[in-house]
Amino acid sequence: MEASTISFSSPSSSPQSTPPPPPPRATPTELEAVRLRRLSDNLERLLDPAFLDCADAEVALAAGKGGAAVGVHRCILAARSAFFRDHFASLPPPAAFGEKPRLELADLVPGGRHIGQDALVPVLGYLYTGRLKSAPQDATVCMDDACGHGACRPAIDFVVESMYAASGFQISELVSLFQRRLSDFVSTALDEDVVPIVHVASTCELQDLLNQSLQRIAVSSLDSRYLEKELPDDIYCKIKEIRQSVFHDESENAILDPEHEKRVRNILKALDSDDVDLVGLLLKESAVTLDDAFAVHYAAAYCEPKVFAELLKLNSANVNLKNNSGYTPLHIACMRREPDIILSLVERGASVMERTPDGRDAFTICKRLTREKDCNRKLEKCEEKSKAYLCIDILEQELKRKSFILDQISIEESIATPLLVDNFHMRLINLENRVAFARIFFPSEAKLVMRIAQADSTEEFAGIRNFSKLKEVDLNETPTMQNKRLRERLDALTKTVELGRRYFPHCSDVLDKFLIEESTDLIYLETGTPEDQHLKRMRFSELKEDVRKAFTKDKAAVTAIASSASSSSSSRYEGRGRQSNRKSKQSR
Repeated sequence: MEASTISFSSPSSSPQSTPPPPPPRATPTELEAVRLRRLSDNLERLLDPAFLDCADAEVALAAGKGGAAVGVHRCILAARSAFFRDHFASLPPPAAFGEKPRLELADLVPGGRHIGQDALVPVLGYLYTGRLKSAPQDATVCMDDACGHGACRPAIDFVVESMYAASGFQISELVSLFQRRLSDFVSTALDEDVVPIVHVASTCELQDLLNQSLQRIAVSSLDSRYLEKELPDDIYCKIKEIRQSVFHDESENAILDPEHEKRVRNILKALDSDDVDLVGLLLKESAVTLDDAFAVHYAAAYCEPKVFAELLKLNSANVNLKNNSGYTPLHIACMRREPDIILSLVERGASVMERTPDGRDAFTICKRLTREKDCNRKLEKCEEKSKAYLCIDILEQELKRKSFILDQISIEESIATPLLVDNFHMRLINLENRVAFARIFFPSEAKLVMRIAQADSTEEFAGIRNFSKLKEVDLNETPTMQNKRLRERLDALTKTVELGRRYFPHCSDVLDKFLIEESTDLIYLETGTPEDQHLKRMRFSELKEDVRKAFTKDKAAVTAIASSASSSSSSRYEGRGRQSNRKSKQSR
């Protein structure tokens, strides 16, 4: 057994052996603070469903916010809040044994339908613990890496939702805190992002914040029709009054041609009624066009996707026209985050490169409106991707396609410059290599795509076999003939690759990544030392597996689209059949 090292000193011992003084005792105030912090920490755990599900009541979110429910404890909320005490006391007894009393948030407080779980839980946590947790980062950060996230839309939406909850639950100290934060946003946010602040200020009767927001919107470039549609009548009238006092000539311009304004309003009313046929009649009866009425912008903001698609079939609108605020229809569709409308515009030639007056393109608009958690969270089985994710995906694919086309244009322009001929040849080699890999991995599909693009009728470029042949000169072929031959091959291969991207996007992404990172010598498995051949075969097997997985995804996507199209066509056929039956009965 180890000997004890503890020693005892006599009173006459030297000062060096004097034991250190005991630590100072905590004051009652400090002990009270420690006890309260521990109590708060323990109470906070009760709101975590992973800790222990001992809740005896539920606060249900609105359907638009997922329709989930947050478990709460009546005794704690009733003791901490007179608001919840009164509401729990007025609830009828449960209809069945074990059923929990349920408060519907949409009916519980003004603006309750806007409150999401990320904002509700911290506000409830304040009632439990007396402390307000910091906002969850993934709920207040947008998808745009270039954004500072100081006043992007997710950050604003979180505070707006928190304000609805704090005001509704009558927590005055949180109302003051959130009001200060929203006031800071009014000074720094984008014009359209101030609109939700106007709504919460009006609903929660925050007059100072409301006046500040109205002043900001009145001097903005936001379109009057947009404001009239988005804001309550009394709020819109106040903005009109402010604008008329600031811009004295606006009222005169508004009544410059009342007949024109009347016709425009009739077109927009027809769109509100989803009556595209009436829109067509109104256009024929007057000199007003869809562009004059900014009808495509209006439909992109407020119409159903099917109605919007019917409107575009009138073929009389400029899909890249900018309204008075400098927004194209695609910009507005991105603000709405409706993937079907975005896709319809892109297919009609809407440019993803156009920018708003503050420098945002459609892709940036979508990313700054989308929370990071909405795109990065793992989907449950059979769960569909969110609309925000689909919007970003559509625009990202279109940007890739545009970038690819611009690369080809720049290459074609560079052919005329002798110093850049080698760049043209290298591009042709890259395309040949890419198509060669595609023919190895899925020969039938590649052969079909090449036939559609007429790449099988052009002569294969020798550079894929031997780079040294680039400098060879055919005495029977003039430079003009050679350029024409190579350009025809480049065009055919470019079209082949573009078709491959459209119908096999996942496979194309795998090949893109491989061709950037790896050597194209992988095509020739039998060259090099035995060690080189072994490594090539291993890497080729890995690439083959990656392509197989990607091809499975592409086939699944095509199958889903086909089944959707067949079901819609069958429903249309049934609808026509029912109509014909009704007509036959009427004729009898």
